[in-house]
Amino acid sequence: MPTGPASTIDDQPTMASDSREERRLRKAEARTRAQAQRARERVGRAAVAADRAARRVRMTGPQRREQLIEVAMGLFAAKGFEAVSIEEIAAEAGVSKPIVYEHFGSKDGLFAVIVDREVGYLLGALEAALDQPHPRDRLHAAVSAFFDYLATRPDGFRAIVRDAPAGQDAGAYAGLLRNLTTRVEQVLRRHFAQRGVSRGRAGLAAPALVGAVAMAGQRWLETGRPTQAHAVAEVVDLLWTGLAGMPTGNG
Repeated sequence: MPTGPASTIDDQPTMASDSREERRLRKAEARTRAQAQRARERVGRAAVAADRAARRVRMTGPQRREQLIEVAMGLFAAKGFEAVSIEEIAAEAGVSKPIVYEHFGSKDGLFAVIVDREVGYLLGALEAALDQPHPRDRLHAAVSAFFDYLATRPDGFRAIVRDAPAGQDAGAYAGLLRNLTTRVEQVLRRHFAQRGVSRGRAGLAAPALVGAVAMAGQRWLETGRPTQAHAVAEVVDLLWTGLAGMPTGNG
């Protein structure tokens, strides 16, 4: 007697049961995923709330001022001066706009404080480097100091090289380069006089040196290549070869 059809009929309840079980498992998995997503969202909201609460912690005047400088510097570095508003700075710092105005008067005033501080950091490091006795050591120390500044204060540098307030003639970065060029020219005049090279050549050599180091440093900051030590060595070798090859005399 044939058994095939009877076997097929017997299998149907099992298949239906398996189908119901699969649907039940899928629904259970969906519920689990939804619960996990809601849990992640709750954790995220809690983290945001905790961050805002931490920013609202009462600070001393100097502490709040320093916080606002660091917040604004990061925003200026990322977006540029014109694209950042006082409202954004205040919100990022977790304070009201009047607090920002109380400390700095305006966005221009806040930017000016950042520029003055960053220029002071860099010029201070370079002044110490230029005190080296040997010319090549002096050059190496100055280039190293500039790259150290870029490595430790990238936001500060980016903030001053991006767009400056409309009232500033040539921008903060141009003013920084002028200050550096003046100082380097003084050093080169002494160095050239010792080597019998016309001191008048320092007027062209100084901006050439400063511009080369500044552009090389900016490129290195953007790309992160090569390593800092390698980048400094390459720049120093290139510049020293040029300085050492300058002919003596008035030329």
